[in-house]
Amino acid sequence: MPEDEKNPAREVITKYAQAHFRYFRTVDGTVYAQRNGHPVARPIRSQGTTGSHRQELMVGLFRDGVGVFNGTALKEALDLIEALALTEDVQPVHIRVAPGFDGATWLDLGRDDGKSVRIHPTGWDIRTPDPREVCWRRTQLTGELPLPAKDTDGKGIDLLMRLVNFSSAQSEGLALAWLVGCLGPDVPVPAPFLTGPQGAGKSTAGKMLLRIIEGMSGDLRRPPKDEENLITAVAAGWITGLDNLSHLGPDLSDLMCCIVTGAENIKRALFTDGDVVRSRYRRPLLLTGIDVGVIRPDLAERLLPLRLERPRVRRTEAELWTEFARDLPVILGSVLDLAVSVRASQADIPTDLRMADFAHLCAQLDAARSFGALDAYRSSLDDLNDDVIEGDLLAQTVLKHAAGVDPGSEVRMTSSEWLHALTQLYNGEGEFRPLPKGWPTTGKVLSDRLKRLQPVLAARGVLVDWGRTKAARYIAMHRPAAPTAAVPERMF
Repeated sequence: MPEDEKNPAREVITKYAQAHFRYFRTVDGTVYAQRNGHPVARPIRSQGTTGSHRQELMVGLFRDGVGVFNGTALKEALDLIEALALTEDVQPVHIRVAPGFDGATWLDLGRDDGKSVRIHPTGWDIRTPDPREVCWRRTQLTGELPLPAKDTDGKGIDLLMRLVNFSSAQSEGLALAWLVGCLGPDVPVPAPFLTGPQGAGKSTAGKMLLRIIEGMSGDLRRPPKDEENLITAVAAGWITGLDNLSHLGPDLSDLMCCIVTGAENIKRALFTDGDVVRSRYRRPLLLTGIDVGVIRPDLAERLLPLRLERPRVRRTEAELWTEFARDLPVILGSVLDLAVSVRASQADIPTDLRMADFAHLCAQLDAARSFGALDAYRSSLDDLNDDVIEGDLLAQTVLKHAAGVDPGSEVRMTSSEWLHALTQLYNGEGEFRPLPKGWPTTGKVLSDRLKRLQPVLAARGVLVDWGRTKAARYIAMHRPAAPTAAVPERMF
């Protein structure tokens, strides 16, 4: 072939790539490659162990007889493709769960053929999603799920509850509500905290709940030692399970709140001074432990305590997991059936609970199957409020002060005056006790602590508010008067 008719290697690679792959970018500017007709997308700059686009491009060129090319030609071709893709339409990528068209959602089964589950209020089925509707992103944490069984008639729920020894029907209903919530990409769900006596099988139960959505390779892990590592682990999967927690420090507690309800992390891009990398995350969490000590009020509103009891009959690990793996298709099928029923049902949205989306899901579950999930959710929040109060001497002192105030009356004082009054009340009359560690030392610190405790105190009938007069700012506390019962009219 004459020299003037030869195409440079980079042009050959670019032409092949554009014929066999679709390239697009996400909102943060990352460019992904998606094989034509296949829903799984890979970032073209990835060098991950799950398979990079560079690797699949090299394999395709070799198998189709185009040739084997050196690294320079591949780099130049990919640089050009990346530049061209930055002008393409923006499309998001998803891990495990994704929104679809016409009110549907999708569940990635993690299979090489791309088969996924489409969940709709009219039913669910297994199909390969249109690449322009759903783009899956895979990581090492994306395990493979079995094909779920159809027409289970709820059998999988019974199989699951025989394997997981919950202590009450209320915990069973809340666990099912959480599983259904995990199949929704846009609904924040509280983090179930599996607790119970030693030997109750908390870790085993946590793994089972996790593996219904993440597959048999899903597992619990110890919490990372720093925030960045935890965010990285959360962003790489769908459900993050943390095992055997014994303490929740303020930083980890605040980070868990962000993970449950959604937040964004920004850090400097490698080898740059003026660019950043954005990481958005909102993921389901699952926690296990006997006792984590004092729970902060904002985290308490985002937890879902599920209590277990010690099993009467012990079984070997091998026997237990063999049975679970055998039953997983039926269990998953029943959870999908339940999700369809919940989405097809109508229920009022509770307006008095912090996580209103999950409360609405519980109400829909009750309308569909009468599990009593909403009442159980309210009861669990009451229990958590008790835990917060029992672990916070300031909250106990405020409630003690409120008990001496007439219902319907309001007390206004500056933050410094409140600090003095509450400190005097804690010390008691005629005696002096050393103030506990963490007791507010200034009016500003007291005001900030009360803002955190405000929902807990409101649940116990003590309303705290902040205001200002011409002279100074104040904090107001009052106990609403109990509503009087209507007196029926006498009949003459």
